[in-house]
Amino acid sequence: MLIRPTLRLQSIGFCIGSTFFFVGAVPGLASVMGALTTNIVFFIGSWFFTGAAFIQLLLAGPRFVAYKGSRAISAVWLVASAQFVGTLLFNVSTGAAITAHGTRSEQVNVWVPDAAGSVAFLVSACFAMLGLIRSHELMKLIYRDTISGWSNWLGCVAFGLSAIGGFVYANGATADSHLANLGTMIGAICFFVASIFYVGRAGEEPAGVPEPVEAGGLGTG
Repeated sequence: MLIRPTLRLQSIGFCIGSTFFFVGAVPGLASVMGALTTNIVFFIGSWFFTGAAFIQLLLAGPRFVAYKGSRAISAVWLVASAQFVGTLLFNVSTGAAITAHGTRSEQVNVWVPDAAGSVAFLVSACFAMLGLIRSHELMKLIYRDTISGWSNWLGCVAFGLSAIGGFVYANGATADSHLANLGTMIGAICFFVASIFYVGRAGEEPAGVPEPVEAGGLGTG
């Protein structure tokens, strides 16, 4: 049985992944579940993110689109590809956290890919916001594409702050564990909100799905 990639399936994947990340970051829950279980929760959530991002990449369409009589790199493709890279880096980070032993391992195998994944998410969010600017929808908050874009942007910023707070010093101490957890929780909520608009009803594609039109082009080819 083949699974047909749809915007609805993509959105469900991001919603589930966001839920796992939110649960893993709930204050005090790690002490109840234990560090290993908490890290496994993050790891599972990261794969839902990756699956959703892969669907997003499949739905992104061609890398180049027509723009003002020439060619431009599709904003939709740039958003999807940068986000997909970010999710893969989160797979590495959360997977390494399960088996990490020692400060050096936490710095190199956990924090570095986590920070790189956060940067990739920020790059993806910047492309998405630039796409909204080019399509003149940046401040049209009555549109769900705009609300979703802003929510996604805030989520990426929150994940970035979480990575800053999660920096591991040479003595093994975390820079700011509260910021790390709060950033993850806020980011997860924002990503959930950004995706829930497109879940729709079973067997029905949401209306108003953004297409890689000329307004979504960035630069010239």
